[in-house]
Amino acid sequence: MCGRYVMARAVGDLLAEFDAGLEDEVSLPPSWNVAPTDAVPIVLERIIGDGAAARQVRQLHVARWGLVPSWARDPGIGSRMINARSESVLEKPAFRKAVQSRRCAVPADGYYEWKQGPGKSKQPYYVHPGPGRSLAFAGLYEWWKDPSVPDGEPGRWLLSTSILTADTPPPGSEHGIFGKLTELHDRVPLPMDKATTDAWLDPQACDPAALVDLVRSGVQEAAAGWQVESVGRDVGNVRNNGPELIRPVQTLF
Repeated sequence: MCGRYVMARAVGDLLAEFDAGLEDEVSLPPSWNVAPTDAVPIVLERIIGDGAAARQVRQLHVARWGLVPSWARDPGIGSRMINARSESVLEKPAFRKAVQSRRCAVPADGYYEWKQGPGKSKQPYYVHPGPGRSLAFAGLYEWWKDPSVPDGEPGRWLLSTSILTADTPPPGSEHGIFGKLTELHDRVPLPMDKATTDAWLDPQACDPAALVDLVRSGVQEAAAGWQVESVGRDVGNVRNNGPELIRPVQTLF
């Protein structure tokens, strides 16, 4: 599960990290408390041009977190589509077309989970790959046309995204991190290394089932070095945003 995450890197750093370009200039402030429906960066690849002039380009775009299917009546459904279960993504009506041809990477620095304590208390935790390292989650994107906005007007098309998840890998003696992750939640967002990212983004790839299997197969190795740190409960309020949210604190329980 991934319901809140951190994406505090600058646009220029993301362009360099993913070797991507921009179709249009974007302004995206850092966020230490990304919530559903927020604007987030995604990286995708597309074919531009026709025939011999066709070329494949990698671009950074800004999307709304929470995928809105093209057939949706309104964008409100997106708040329930922030995650896509990798086990069923090939069959679900909301995702099956996107997984065939609209795959993306969702950059992140880490994500939050909450552990239930006594009564109604919950302890938030920050899950991240460690200092100086970043994440790229496997994602999907979709375009939704707003019927209330005339053609050619700003806002006619809404770009949205979802993050793929999987069952938390079983804990092993060599991978103690998974015991901690399982205590927090039985689902994890699917991270990708560079090679997997290249394969996942390829718009010419014609076997989405194999790509989903590829992404799923790498979670245990990719997450083996993750760190889990307890943080303050201010992160529970979406209006709070700043680097202090990821500062480790003493666990309450």
